[in-house]
Amino acid sequence: MRILVVEDEPTLCKQLSTALREQGYAVDVASNGEDALHLGLEESFDAAILDLGLPKLDGASVLKGWRTAGKKLPVIILTARDNWSDKVSGIDAGADDYLTKPFHMEELLARLRSVIRRSTGHSTSVLSVNGLSLDTRSGKVTIEGKQISLTSHEFRLLSYLMHHPNEVVDKATLGEHIYPYNEDPDSNTIEVFIGRLRKKIPDGVIETVRGLGYRLNHDS
Repeated sequence: MRILVVEDEPTLCKQLSTALREQGYAVDVASNGEDALHLGLEESFDAAILDLGLPKLDGASVLKGWRTAGKKLPVIILTARDNWSDKVSGIDAGADDYLTKPFHMEELLARLRSVIRRSTGHSTSVLSVNGLSLDTRSGKVTIEGKQISLTSHEFRLLSYLMHHPNEVVDKATLGEHIYPYNEDPDSNTIEVFIGRLRKKIPDGVIETVRGLGYRLNHDS
């Protein structure tokens, strides 16, 4: 899963990026509104964390630009303490949730998991299919209760597929959602990760749809 962090305060931006990467997300960063608007329009993200007080273009305008262009990615806005007008403008612009600075990182991560789950139609933090489970809180992946070990890229790929069960996902889309902007994988790389995953999870869970991509089969 791929997240866009838009924050102009360097220390907080680094803290956010580090925490997200430790949770298995691919992370892109923008430090001003113009770059954020461009990235959100041109790249594919599973969610964005957006500060409203940005240089060059304010966060509310960035969000309005995304929504006007039809971008439906979940967005959590960050606002200054007790500034209710910022919260209102952010929600009106199309935000899915907000946090007031300062905040606890654990709360932000929980809210991020929640907006991603809602956007993909899931109601619980544990995603399960055919005996395979992924706990979005802990990042643990288990088969019939037994934990398995995945690399960061294998985890991102499996997480994206499990958030979109029964959907055919092509290689380009998988690449867009498991790699940040500065990494450019080819289709063979995705095939390698799919092959490695299949050796670690139950047979038949990931199906190859010839000429189209891959589908994670959910039979429950």
